[in-house]
Parts: sequence; C-alpha cells; structure tokens
Amino acid sequence: MQKIIVMSELSKNENMFYSEINELLKQARKSVYKTVNTIMVQTYWQIGKRIIEQEQHGQNRANYGDYLITNLSRYLSDTIGKGFSEANLWNVRQFYLVFPDFNQFSTQCVENLTWTNIRLINQW
Repeated sequence: MQKIIVMSELSKNENMFYSEINELLKQARKSVYKTVNTIMVQTYWQIGKRIIEQEQHGQNRANYGDYLITNLSRYLSDTIGKGFSEANLWNVRQFYLVFPDFNQFSTQCVENLTWTNIRLINQW
C-alpha cells in the first residue's frame, strides 16, 4: 500500500517537472519568434530603403522600379528561396515609403506586429 502512495507522489512530481520543462520551452520559443520577427521587420525596412535608393539614384523619381523589382525577385528567389515575390518586394518598398524613419517607427508595440500586420498597415 505504501508503494502505491509513493508512486502516486512520484508521478505528481514527474508531471510537475514535465510541465515546468514544457513551459520553459514554450517561453523560449516565444522569445525566439519575437526576436526573429523584430530582425526580419528591420531587414525588410532596410531592403525597402535600398530599393528606393537604387531606383532613384539620388533623383526625386524612380525610372525603372518595375524592372528592378522583377529582377531582384528572380535573383532572391533563385538564391534564397521563397518569400521574395514581386508583390512582397513591392510591399517591402512601400513599408519604407510609409515609415521612412525607422527609429520613430520602432517601438515595443511595433515589435509585436508580424510582417502580415505591417503589410496591412502599408495598404492604408
């Protein structure tokens, strides 16, 4: 009879241990996701800035944006893979145009936004 009680308590301890480990992993994954998301948003902003700079060559209006986006999309898709369609690169470009001052844009609240959320903001 005493063995059953000990095993029952051990099982409760094990379940608590497993739950704690599970929670640690969930928190770590959440933290990693937030960090990666923040870095990707910053990277997309930088890419948008470079696209605008390349298009304009210091001029007020771009002359060959369509050509540049198409070729960049092909290059990135071939060398890096998915995620760099022409439509997405136009969104990245628009992101920079809507938020030309990243430091003003970058707040704790924005760091919680996904690229999908930011694309929706760009469309307003």
